[in-house]
Amino acid sequence: MTKLSLGAYPHTLGFEQLERLLERTAKSGNEGYPPFNIEQTSQRSYRITLAVAGFCEDDLSITVEERQLVIKGRQKDDTGDRIFLHRGIAARQFQRSFVLAEGVDVGDAIIENGLLHVDLTQNLPETVIQTIKIKRGWSDD
Repeated sequence: MTKLSLGAYPHTLGFEQLERLLERTAKSGNEGYPPFNIEQTSQRSYRITLAVAGFCEDDLSITVEERQLVIKGRQKDDTGDRIFLHRGIAARQFQRSFVLAEGVDVGDAIIENGLLHVDLTQNLPETVIQTIKIKRGWSDD
């Protein structure tokens, strides 16, 4: 299969970073745990909801680096003196990554009823119109 490159199109100047972003998204390696939803909550806001039953605030971390939202979960081993006859509730760690478009800001993170909600807001950039002055010929002075 031939790899599609944005550099092959002459009208896509400066989009190399977008191409790298798309490659990083494809390689993110997210498995199916924990399950999540993404919903649009208004014209320019979104909510990511992860099913994190059994995790508390201290077990979770949320970071944003280079436009990548990373949510990690790691439960502390609290088995202590407990003896399990059956252990069907997984206590495994996870990492979920979401690549954010430019201008998307991460807002509040709320945990309730075993669900972690992370709110996102997309800020629209200002429209900038620039007029370029046209000069006559190349001069040596």
